[in-house]
Amino acid sequence: MLISMNIRSILGDLYNQSFDSSWCIFSGYFAIVVLSKLYLNFLNQAFYRLIRIVYPQDRRFQSVKLCIMLPFIELIIITCILLCVLIPLNGVTYLPNDHFCYPTFTNIPSILSVAVIVYIGPFCCISFIYIHITRFIHRQRNIQTLVIKQRQARDLLIMRRILIIVSLLLILGIPGMTFIFMFIITGEEHPLLARIALLPVSVSQLGLSVALLFYIP
Repeated sequence: MLISMNIRSILGDLYNQSFDSSWCIFSGYFAIVVLSKLYLNFLNQAFYRLIRIVYPQDRRFQSVKLCIMLPFIELIIITCILLCVLIPLNGVTYLPNDHFCYPTFTNIPSILSVAVIVYIGPFCCISFIYIHITRFIHRQRNIQTLVIKQRQARDLLIMRRILIIVSLLLILGIPGMTFIFMFIITGEEHPLLARIALLPVSVSQLGLSVALLFYIP
């Protein structure tokens, strides 16, 4: 989806084409949903480690049906939340200087809502799960067998990797947030605000895909 946005930007810059259409607006909303689902995949990994370590005997959480249905349930919920929040705020609009549709960074309520739902919410949940697992292992370390301790240590290591990756992805958003705060203070929008802010997003999507395949077993 971001590749499509980049292509539109290039064509718009070179040939001054306009891509303002209903399909463009739809693709903007779809891009936000896809990005949110990528971050939720990390939350799912953290939730899976929580079940393995803290609730290994609870059959409700061990259900294969739950593992299959959970991503679809999340997709429906996150789509409904994003649409209910963004549509009343006119969140996704056509950016004439960038030639694609996306939440405008000068619409502060809209962009803050996206940040909370897509980034901050999953990050806080992952942090809470990590703290809960760490405390649980600390309390149980004297009564667990060696095999269980080794498995828990491995799961905790993966949780740390997840937390580090998500933290780095949040750090990538600092340049965009800097320009947004500058806009709030000065009232002047930087002409390259959207492109500067979305460059880390493009990098993060690539990093998320690679990390889910190779870095987190």
